[in-house]
Amino acid sequence: MAHFHLPQDWELPEVFSRRLGDKAGRQRVMASDGHLLLIVHEPPMPGEAERIGRPLWRDADGNWRSRGLGEGSQVLSRHVAEFTLQIDALEKLWEEASTATDHYLLLRTIAPLHRTIRNLHVVLQQARELAPEDRDLINARDSVGEMEREIELLHGDVKNGMDFTIAHQAELQAEQARNMAVAGYRLNLLAAMFLPLGTLAAVFGMNLVHGLGGLDNPVYFWGLLGIGLTAGLVLARMIARKPPPCHAD
Repeated sequence: MAHFHLPQDWELPEVFSRRLGDKAGRQRVMASDGHLLLIVHEPPMPGEAERIGRPLWRDADGNWRSRGLGEGSQVLSRHVAEFTLQIDALEKLWEEASTATDHYLLLRTIAPLHRTIRNLHVVLQQARELAPEDRDLINARDSVGEMEREIELLHGDVKNGMDFTIAHQAELQAEQARNMAVAGYRLNLLAAMFLPLGTLAAVFGMNLVHGLGGLDNPVYFWGLLGIGLTAGLVLARMIARKPPPCHAD
């Protein structure tokens, strides 16, 4: 995680600085003398494991300040809005996802965002208990609670979509394998049917003395053709016959 500093112009209680290290660490809330300091994380970027910390300070008078989001009552809503934009973008990507790879990449992006939103919800609830009169905290907590529900539903939809895509592809591959097996089976039957005929044609077509070369009667030709086809049909039926069931001893 990147080096973390509080803005130097913030007049914070000294206890806050003593409780902070060189890195932001996990999301949390600190309270002292009416001040609240929320250490939250910016929305995680896809493919980046590092989390960027963001301090949100509510002074004793109830005024909010932030680093990067300005000042005033809009600080929390602006922070929450960044997560809303990411969720909306992920929902559009989910609608366009068509392969298992698309769904897997979405899951890898949703997982860290889900964790960040869940922990942010916990922090805002703790801050709400420390400052029960702050309406901005109440609204932000409720908004993040809704986002947590949305991201959970999106995660489930993407997971189901990936499972369905994988199962559908497996069905297609099984169907293709079955079609190939049927085509090979039919080809074997055709080959078996014409194998005897081809063998007879090869034998009697050789330039050897076999005693039938001087016979001009077409009956012999049709007779050999019939014998070859009959033998082919018998061989094809033998190949097509189902094997007997195996009986256990």
